[in-house]
Amino acid sequence: MDLFNIYNYLSEEAVHQIIKVLLIIVISIPILLLFRGWARRFFTKKYAPHYGMLAGKVVFYTGIILIIITVMGQLGISLAPLLAGAGIVGVALGFASQTSVSNIISGLFLIAEQPFKVDDIIDVGGTIGIVMSIDVLSVKLRTFDNKFVRIPNETIIKTQVINLTRFPIRRFNAKVSVAYKEDIEKVREILMEVAEKNQYSLSEPEPQIIFEAFGTSSIDLDFRIWAPVDEWIFLKNTIQEEIKKRFDKEGIEIPFPHVSFYTGEASKPLPIELIQKKESLSVTNDQ
Repeated sequence: MDLFNIYNYLSEEAVHQIIKVLLIIVISIPILLLFRGWARRFFTKKYAPHYGMLAGKVVFYTGIILIIITVMGQLGISLAPLLAGAGIVGVALGFASQTSVSNIISGLFLIAEQPFKVDDIIDVGGTIGIVMSIDVLSVKLRTFDNKFVRIPNETIIKTQVINLTRFPIRRFNAKVSVAYKEDIEKVREILMEVAEKNQYSLSEPEPQIIFEAFGTSSIDLDFRIWAPVDEWIFLKNTIQEEIKKRFDKEGIEIPFPHVSFYTGEASKPLPIELIQKKESLSVTNDQ
């Protein structure tokens, strides 16, 4: 008797069903993966990367469900009891997963509204990172210190979200303080020259210098410079260094906080005299 003859254990019909199931799986899985890749590329190119990611997931999971239903049909498994059981389980899960449902609905709003897309840099409640994916339950971020952050969609809907890279240019506000004795017009000319020579500063929109306030020990200016969004961080680093070097070269004083004491007159400070007291030491030798 041949122990390795499969017909000794299964009927010919059963063997044919198993072969059909294997053929369905072997043929449908590669086709499904190819169709998922096409859907991702199509929606990414036509709309946005997060639409491509979502379309790929919808195609993949829908295809998996169809394959499972087809395989079960070939094996002669009735779907009616499973669907009835799934309905009962679905009702129970519906009550137990209200947060997930809320996240799904919030995810649909995010996808429809498009406040940000994949690869944008956003600030959500103080957490700043690059958007990795926008899913139906959450948004995944990668922070600049290489941390993975998952934020539920419901949280994002309820929180202020700042998109730092939505527009092609971005402004940097440099806070500049100079001493009261300095000529403000000269300071303005120096700042505009620094902005003109900086390789990341844009000439349009034109840089602005706003007289912010009379500070406690300085005149405070708000120096506003624009840069391409991808070069904003380079502008921030270079422009402040160049201002410091130019002020040192021109003799422009950048004051630091200090306190003056007055006796009551507007112009005369309180005179302070330092007196060094010398003490004489005597040594007595007792013999």
